[in-house]
Amino acid sequence: METEHENNMETFLKDILKDFEIEENKIVETTISKLMQNAKVNDLEKSMHSIKKQVLEIFNMYRDKEEFKEKYIAIPNANAKKEYQYSFNTGEFPNIVIREIKNLDIAGLQFDHEKSCITGTPMMANTIDIQIVFYNRNDKNATDDIKIIPFVVNADPKDLWIDKPSDKGSRFAKSDTATLSAKFLDKKIVIASKRGRSHAHAGTFRDDDFHLLELPDNWAVVAVADGAGSAQYARMGSKIATEYITKSFDDTEVLQQLSEHIIDFFSEHSVKDPEKTEPQNTIDDIPQENKDKNENLDEDYRLQKKSAIINILYKNVRNLHHELKNFAGQENIPIKDLNTTIIFALIKKFDFGYVVLSFGVGDCPINIMTDQHEKVQLLNFLDVGDVGGATRFITMGEIFSSPDMGARFGINCFEDFSKLFLMTDGIYDPKFLVESKLENIDNWKEFLRDLDGENEELVKVDFEEDSDIEAQLLHWMDFWSKGNHDDRTLAIIY
Repeated sequence: METEHENNMETFLKDILKDFEIEENKIVETTISKLMQNAKVNDLEKSMHSIKKQVLEIFNMYRDKEEFKEKYIAIPNANAKKEYQYSFNTGEFPNIVIREIKNLDIAGLQFDHEKSCITGTPMMANTIDIQIVFYNRNDKNATDDIKIIPFVVNADPKDLWIDKPSDKGSRFAKSDTATLSAKFLDKKIVIASKRGRSHAHAGTFRDDDFHLLELPDNWAVVAVADGAGSAQYARMGSKIATEYITKSFDDTEVLQQLSEHIIDFFSEHSVKDPEKTEPQNTIDDIPQENKDKNENLDEDYRLQKKSAIINILYKNVRNLHHELKNFAGQENIPIKDLNTTIIFALIKKFDFGYVVLSFGVGDCPINIMTDQHEKVQLLNFLDVGDVGGATRFITMGEIFSSPDMGARFGINCFEDFSKLFLMTDGIYDPKFLVESKLENIDNWKEFLRDLDGENEELVKVDFEEDSDIEAQLLHWMDFWSKGNHDDRTLAIIY
């Protein structure tokens, strides 16, 4: 039986004869059989095999380099002002060694030879051709070759927005930002309002506004408004709305009436004769047979007090609408040019707790957090919906005849509270997305963490060391949220 070596020798000899066109015959076959035993021929065959192997190794070395050059490598785009890292898949080409990558410095990036990865933080958008300098580890000369790959650094979306100054000579001109920090009853308040990127890009005005006022009889009020982007003079509408509604409560007599009604409304177990102003007996003094009647009387009395409270609030809100209507007439403009939402919180601390009277038209929420940030409650009715045009404005006369008008007023009492927020949809939309999340404590805890610096920009609003809190809140408001570029206003009582 022929060995593998003999087979290889025979094939080797026949290939040589074929190369020289020597036809096979009996004599040739006999000659081949004798040559297979020839030591010199055996040595030559081994040398030829070694040479072929060396040639094959060189071939594979060059083929690896060409395959690497031709291989499509999808290096992900970098983003300006964001940390970047990309590692090459060295397992696919184990013999290829990347020595360096040229032109990366143009993009503000570096190549780590040991880890075979690109790292860094590019600062601006760019499109470059990076040159990957590589060699094959089987090449004794380590001859360099170059692979060229296009590389893109995407622009920071913020950099695409122009910040045009608004025309201070325009009618009803308004500043692009506004901030305030002050005492609020026995607590503190910080407010910031910032022109949205969409307005900055067009060089138009901030349509949001706010106003804060300390009032007689230990009351305080804060109002926030979001002027409609589609209304030509919404910036003036929001300014009038916030200033008028807060100043409308600057009436000692009215506030004292409110205080009396509220004390009566929140008094427990009081039964009063609607025709008298002094309290009658307590529940414990009333015979059992009269309790049902008196409980009904108590509820009726509370309803009367609730109506009295709402009527005072309603009168001022109604007057606000008339103020906007009169202003539009004086300026000879349609009232819809002043379209604006409005929310306000009128607050006083009583012996039994903080009473918060609230009102809202539009899609701006008022939320209060209690029990050391463990509970949250939405204090106003929101005009939101799945269809366009769901938002309502205080300039719309029809809201006063709407069946839901009464639901817009809130009367709440809290033993204490951690924070109270009023915000426009420039904050609400990107941070809460939908109305249901406004009463989800987990969403609010996430919002608090965001304010505490757990955000992409690492901007913190410090409620403890609050000497610079206005600037901090304004800076925090510059957060990026894709598709959300509206004015932003946030008031926080803390």
